[in-house]
Amino acid sequence: MTTAPKVGTSAATGPSILSRILAWMGGTLGVLLLATTGVGAWVYQHLDGNIHGANIGVDGVRPIKFSPGSKNILIVGSDSRAGANAKYGKRLTTMQSDTLIVLHISADREWATALSFPRDSWVQIPSCTRGNGTKSSPHHFKINEAFSIGGDGGDISKAAACTIKTVEQNTGLRIDHFASVDFRGFKGMVNALGGIRVCPKYAIHDKKAHLRMKAGCQNVRGEKALGYVRTRYSVGDGSDLGRIGRQQEFMKTLAAKAQSKLTNPAVLYDFLDSATKSITTDKFLAGLKPLYDLASIVKDIPTDRLTFLTVPNYSREAEVPTDKANVVWQYPQASQVFSDLANDREIGAAGKKKLAEAAKRPITTRSIQVRVLNGAGAAGKKRLAEAAQQLRKLGFTVIATGDAPATDKTVISYSAALKPKGEVLAARLSGIRTTESVAAGLGAVTLTIGPDFVSENAG
Repeated sequence: MTTAPKVGTSAATGPSILSRILAWMGGTLGVLLLATTGVGAWVYQHLDGNIHGANIGVDGVRPIKFSPGSKNILIVGSDSRAGANAKYGKRLTTMQSDTLIVLHISADREWATALSFPRDSWVQIPSCTRGNGTKSSPHHFKINEAFSIGGDGGDISKAAACTIKTVEQNTGLRIDHFASVDFRGFKGMVNALGGIRVCPKYAIHDKKAHLRMKAGCQNVRGEKALGYVRTRYSVGDGSDLGRIGRQQEFMKTLAAKAQSKLTNPAVLYDFLDSATKSITTDKFLAGLKPLYDLASIVKDIPTDRLTFLTVPNYSREAEVPTDKANVVWQYPQASQVFSDLANDREIGAAGKKKLAEAAKRPITTRSIQVRVLNGAGAAGKKRLAEAAQQLRKLGFTVIATGDAPATDKTVISYSAALKPKGEVLAARLSGIRTTESVAAGLGAVTLTIGPDFVSENAG
């Protein structure tokens, strides 16, 4: 029996981290500078210099920007295993990402959506440039591996480039900016505030997170605070989605406590010093001024128009019974979310409700039978075999292959009764025309290969 599919429709930790910290920085920087009369310029220059700017180059064909006035900011919570963080990942020599979010800000600046990607999302990882300059091979794996591939030599520019490329190719969203927040700065922020109060219902003993905690309310700081937001397997259902919710609550508490410390210049400085040291952005966002401008935009958006979503998903165990660790995106809902953001359409409360309803009745690829036909003549025989192999690796049930009348374009056809399943197949093979046809048959969706069909490397 597979686990129930989950669709995230509540606030997630990643967007909370960036939007709250940036808004807080923007709102309190002026107070900090006024409170440190005589050294204000030095403070500003020091904090501004803390922020790292990366020159990020993304190769290959990139998605078209359908709404030039909107902004898509890719936010990564990085889990670097260098220096003080080394003990959290023995034998890991590459950079790690723990949180992945796209913050979409509308062209009119009236609304925004923060879309969280579970780190265990099973997706196509494209070919990327490694730290030593070599190219990786395209394959399927967890989405957070992209950051590790690019960052295997410690270069965050390459880590960011591979992550951006992976998100763009799997969503069709054009990424405009990049920001990374490292765990090392997180500990400093918590310590600057004197720790954060948490109230776990049960005792926690997590060797991987190096954490031992008793049940009940307590103040955590330093390594214990970091372990608390990182722990996964020893709390709740052990899922990444559960950790997202716990991190969200922690960050809400942190933001509230930070607000209460506005009148203490020393605390403010220590907090901002740690925050800015932990931030790496693309070169256009690097600096207090551009981050202040971004914070101002987010701060001015009404709370009822700031939407937090997780990419619609369900357990991959429903398609691959042996895989109990990963999730796959739920189609066609996921592609609709991507399309809405790409075209600057607000999802809002009604859209979230629709996603939640669809989550109760997911259509898995394993439940979809597909006939794959060759409509490209002799040249299409190889494409036919590649298409069938690709569909099987995606979990579809290929029940037959064969020939079909010649066609100029690849097409997906289905009967009226199979329209939902046809839409799922179309979402997984983006860009292919669909048609409803009685001749398509009652038991299966039909994929007819044309000369335009190009299979992906399913890895």
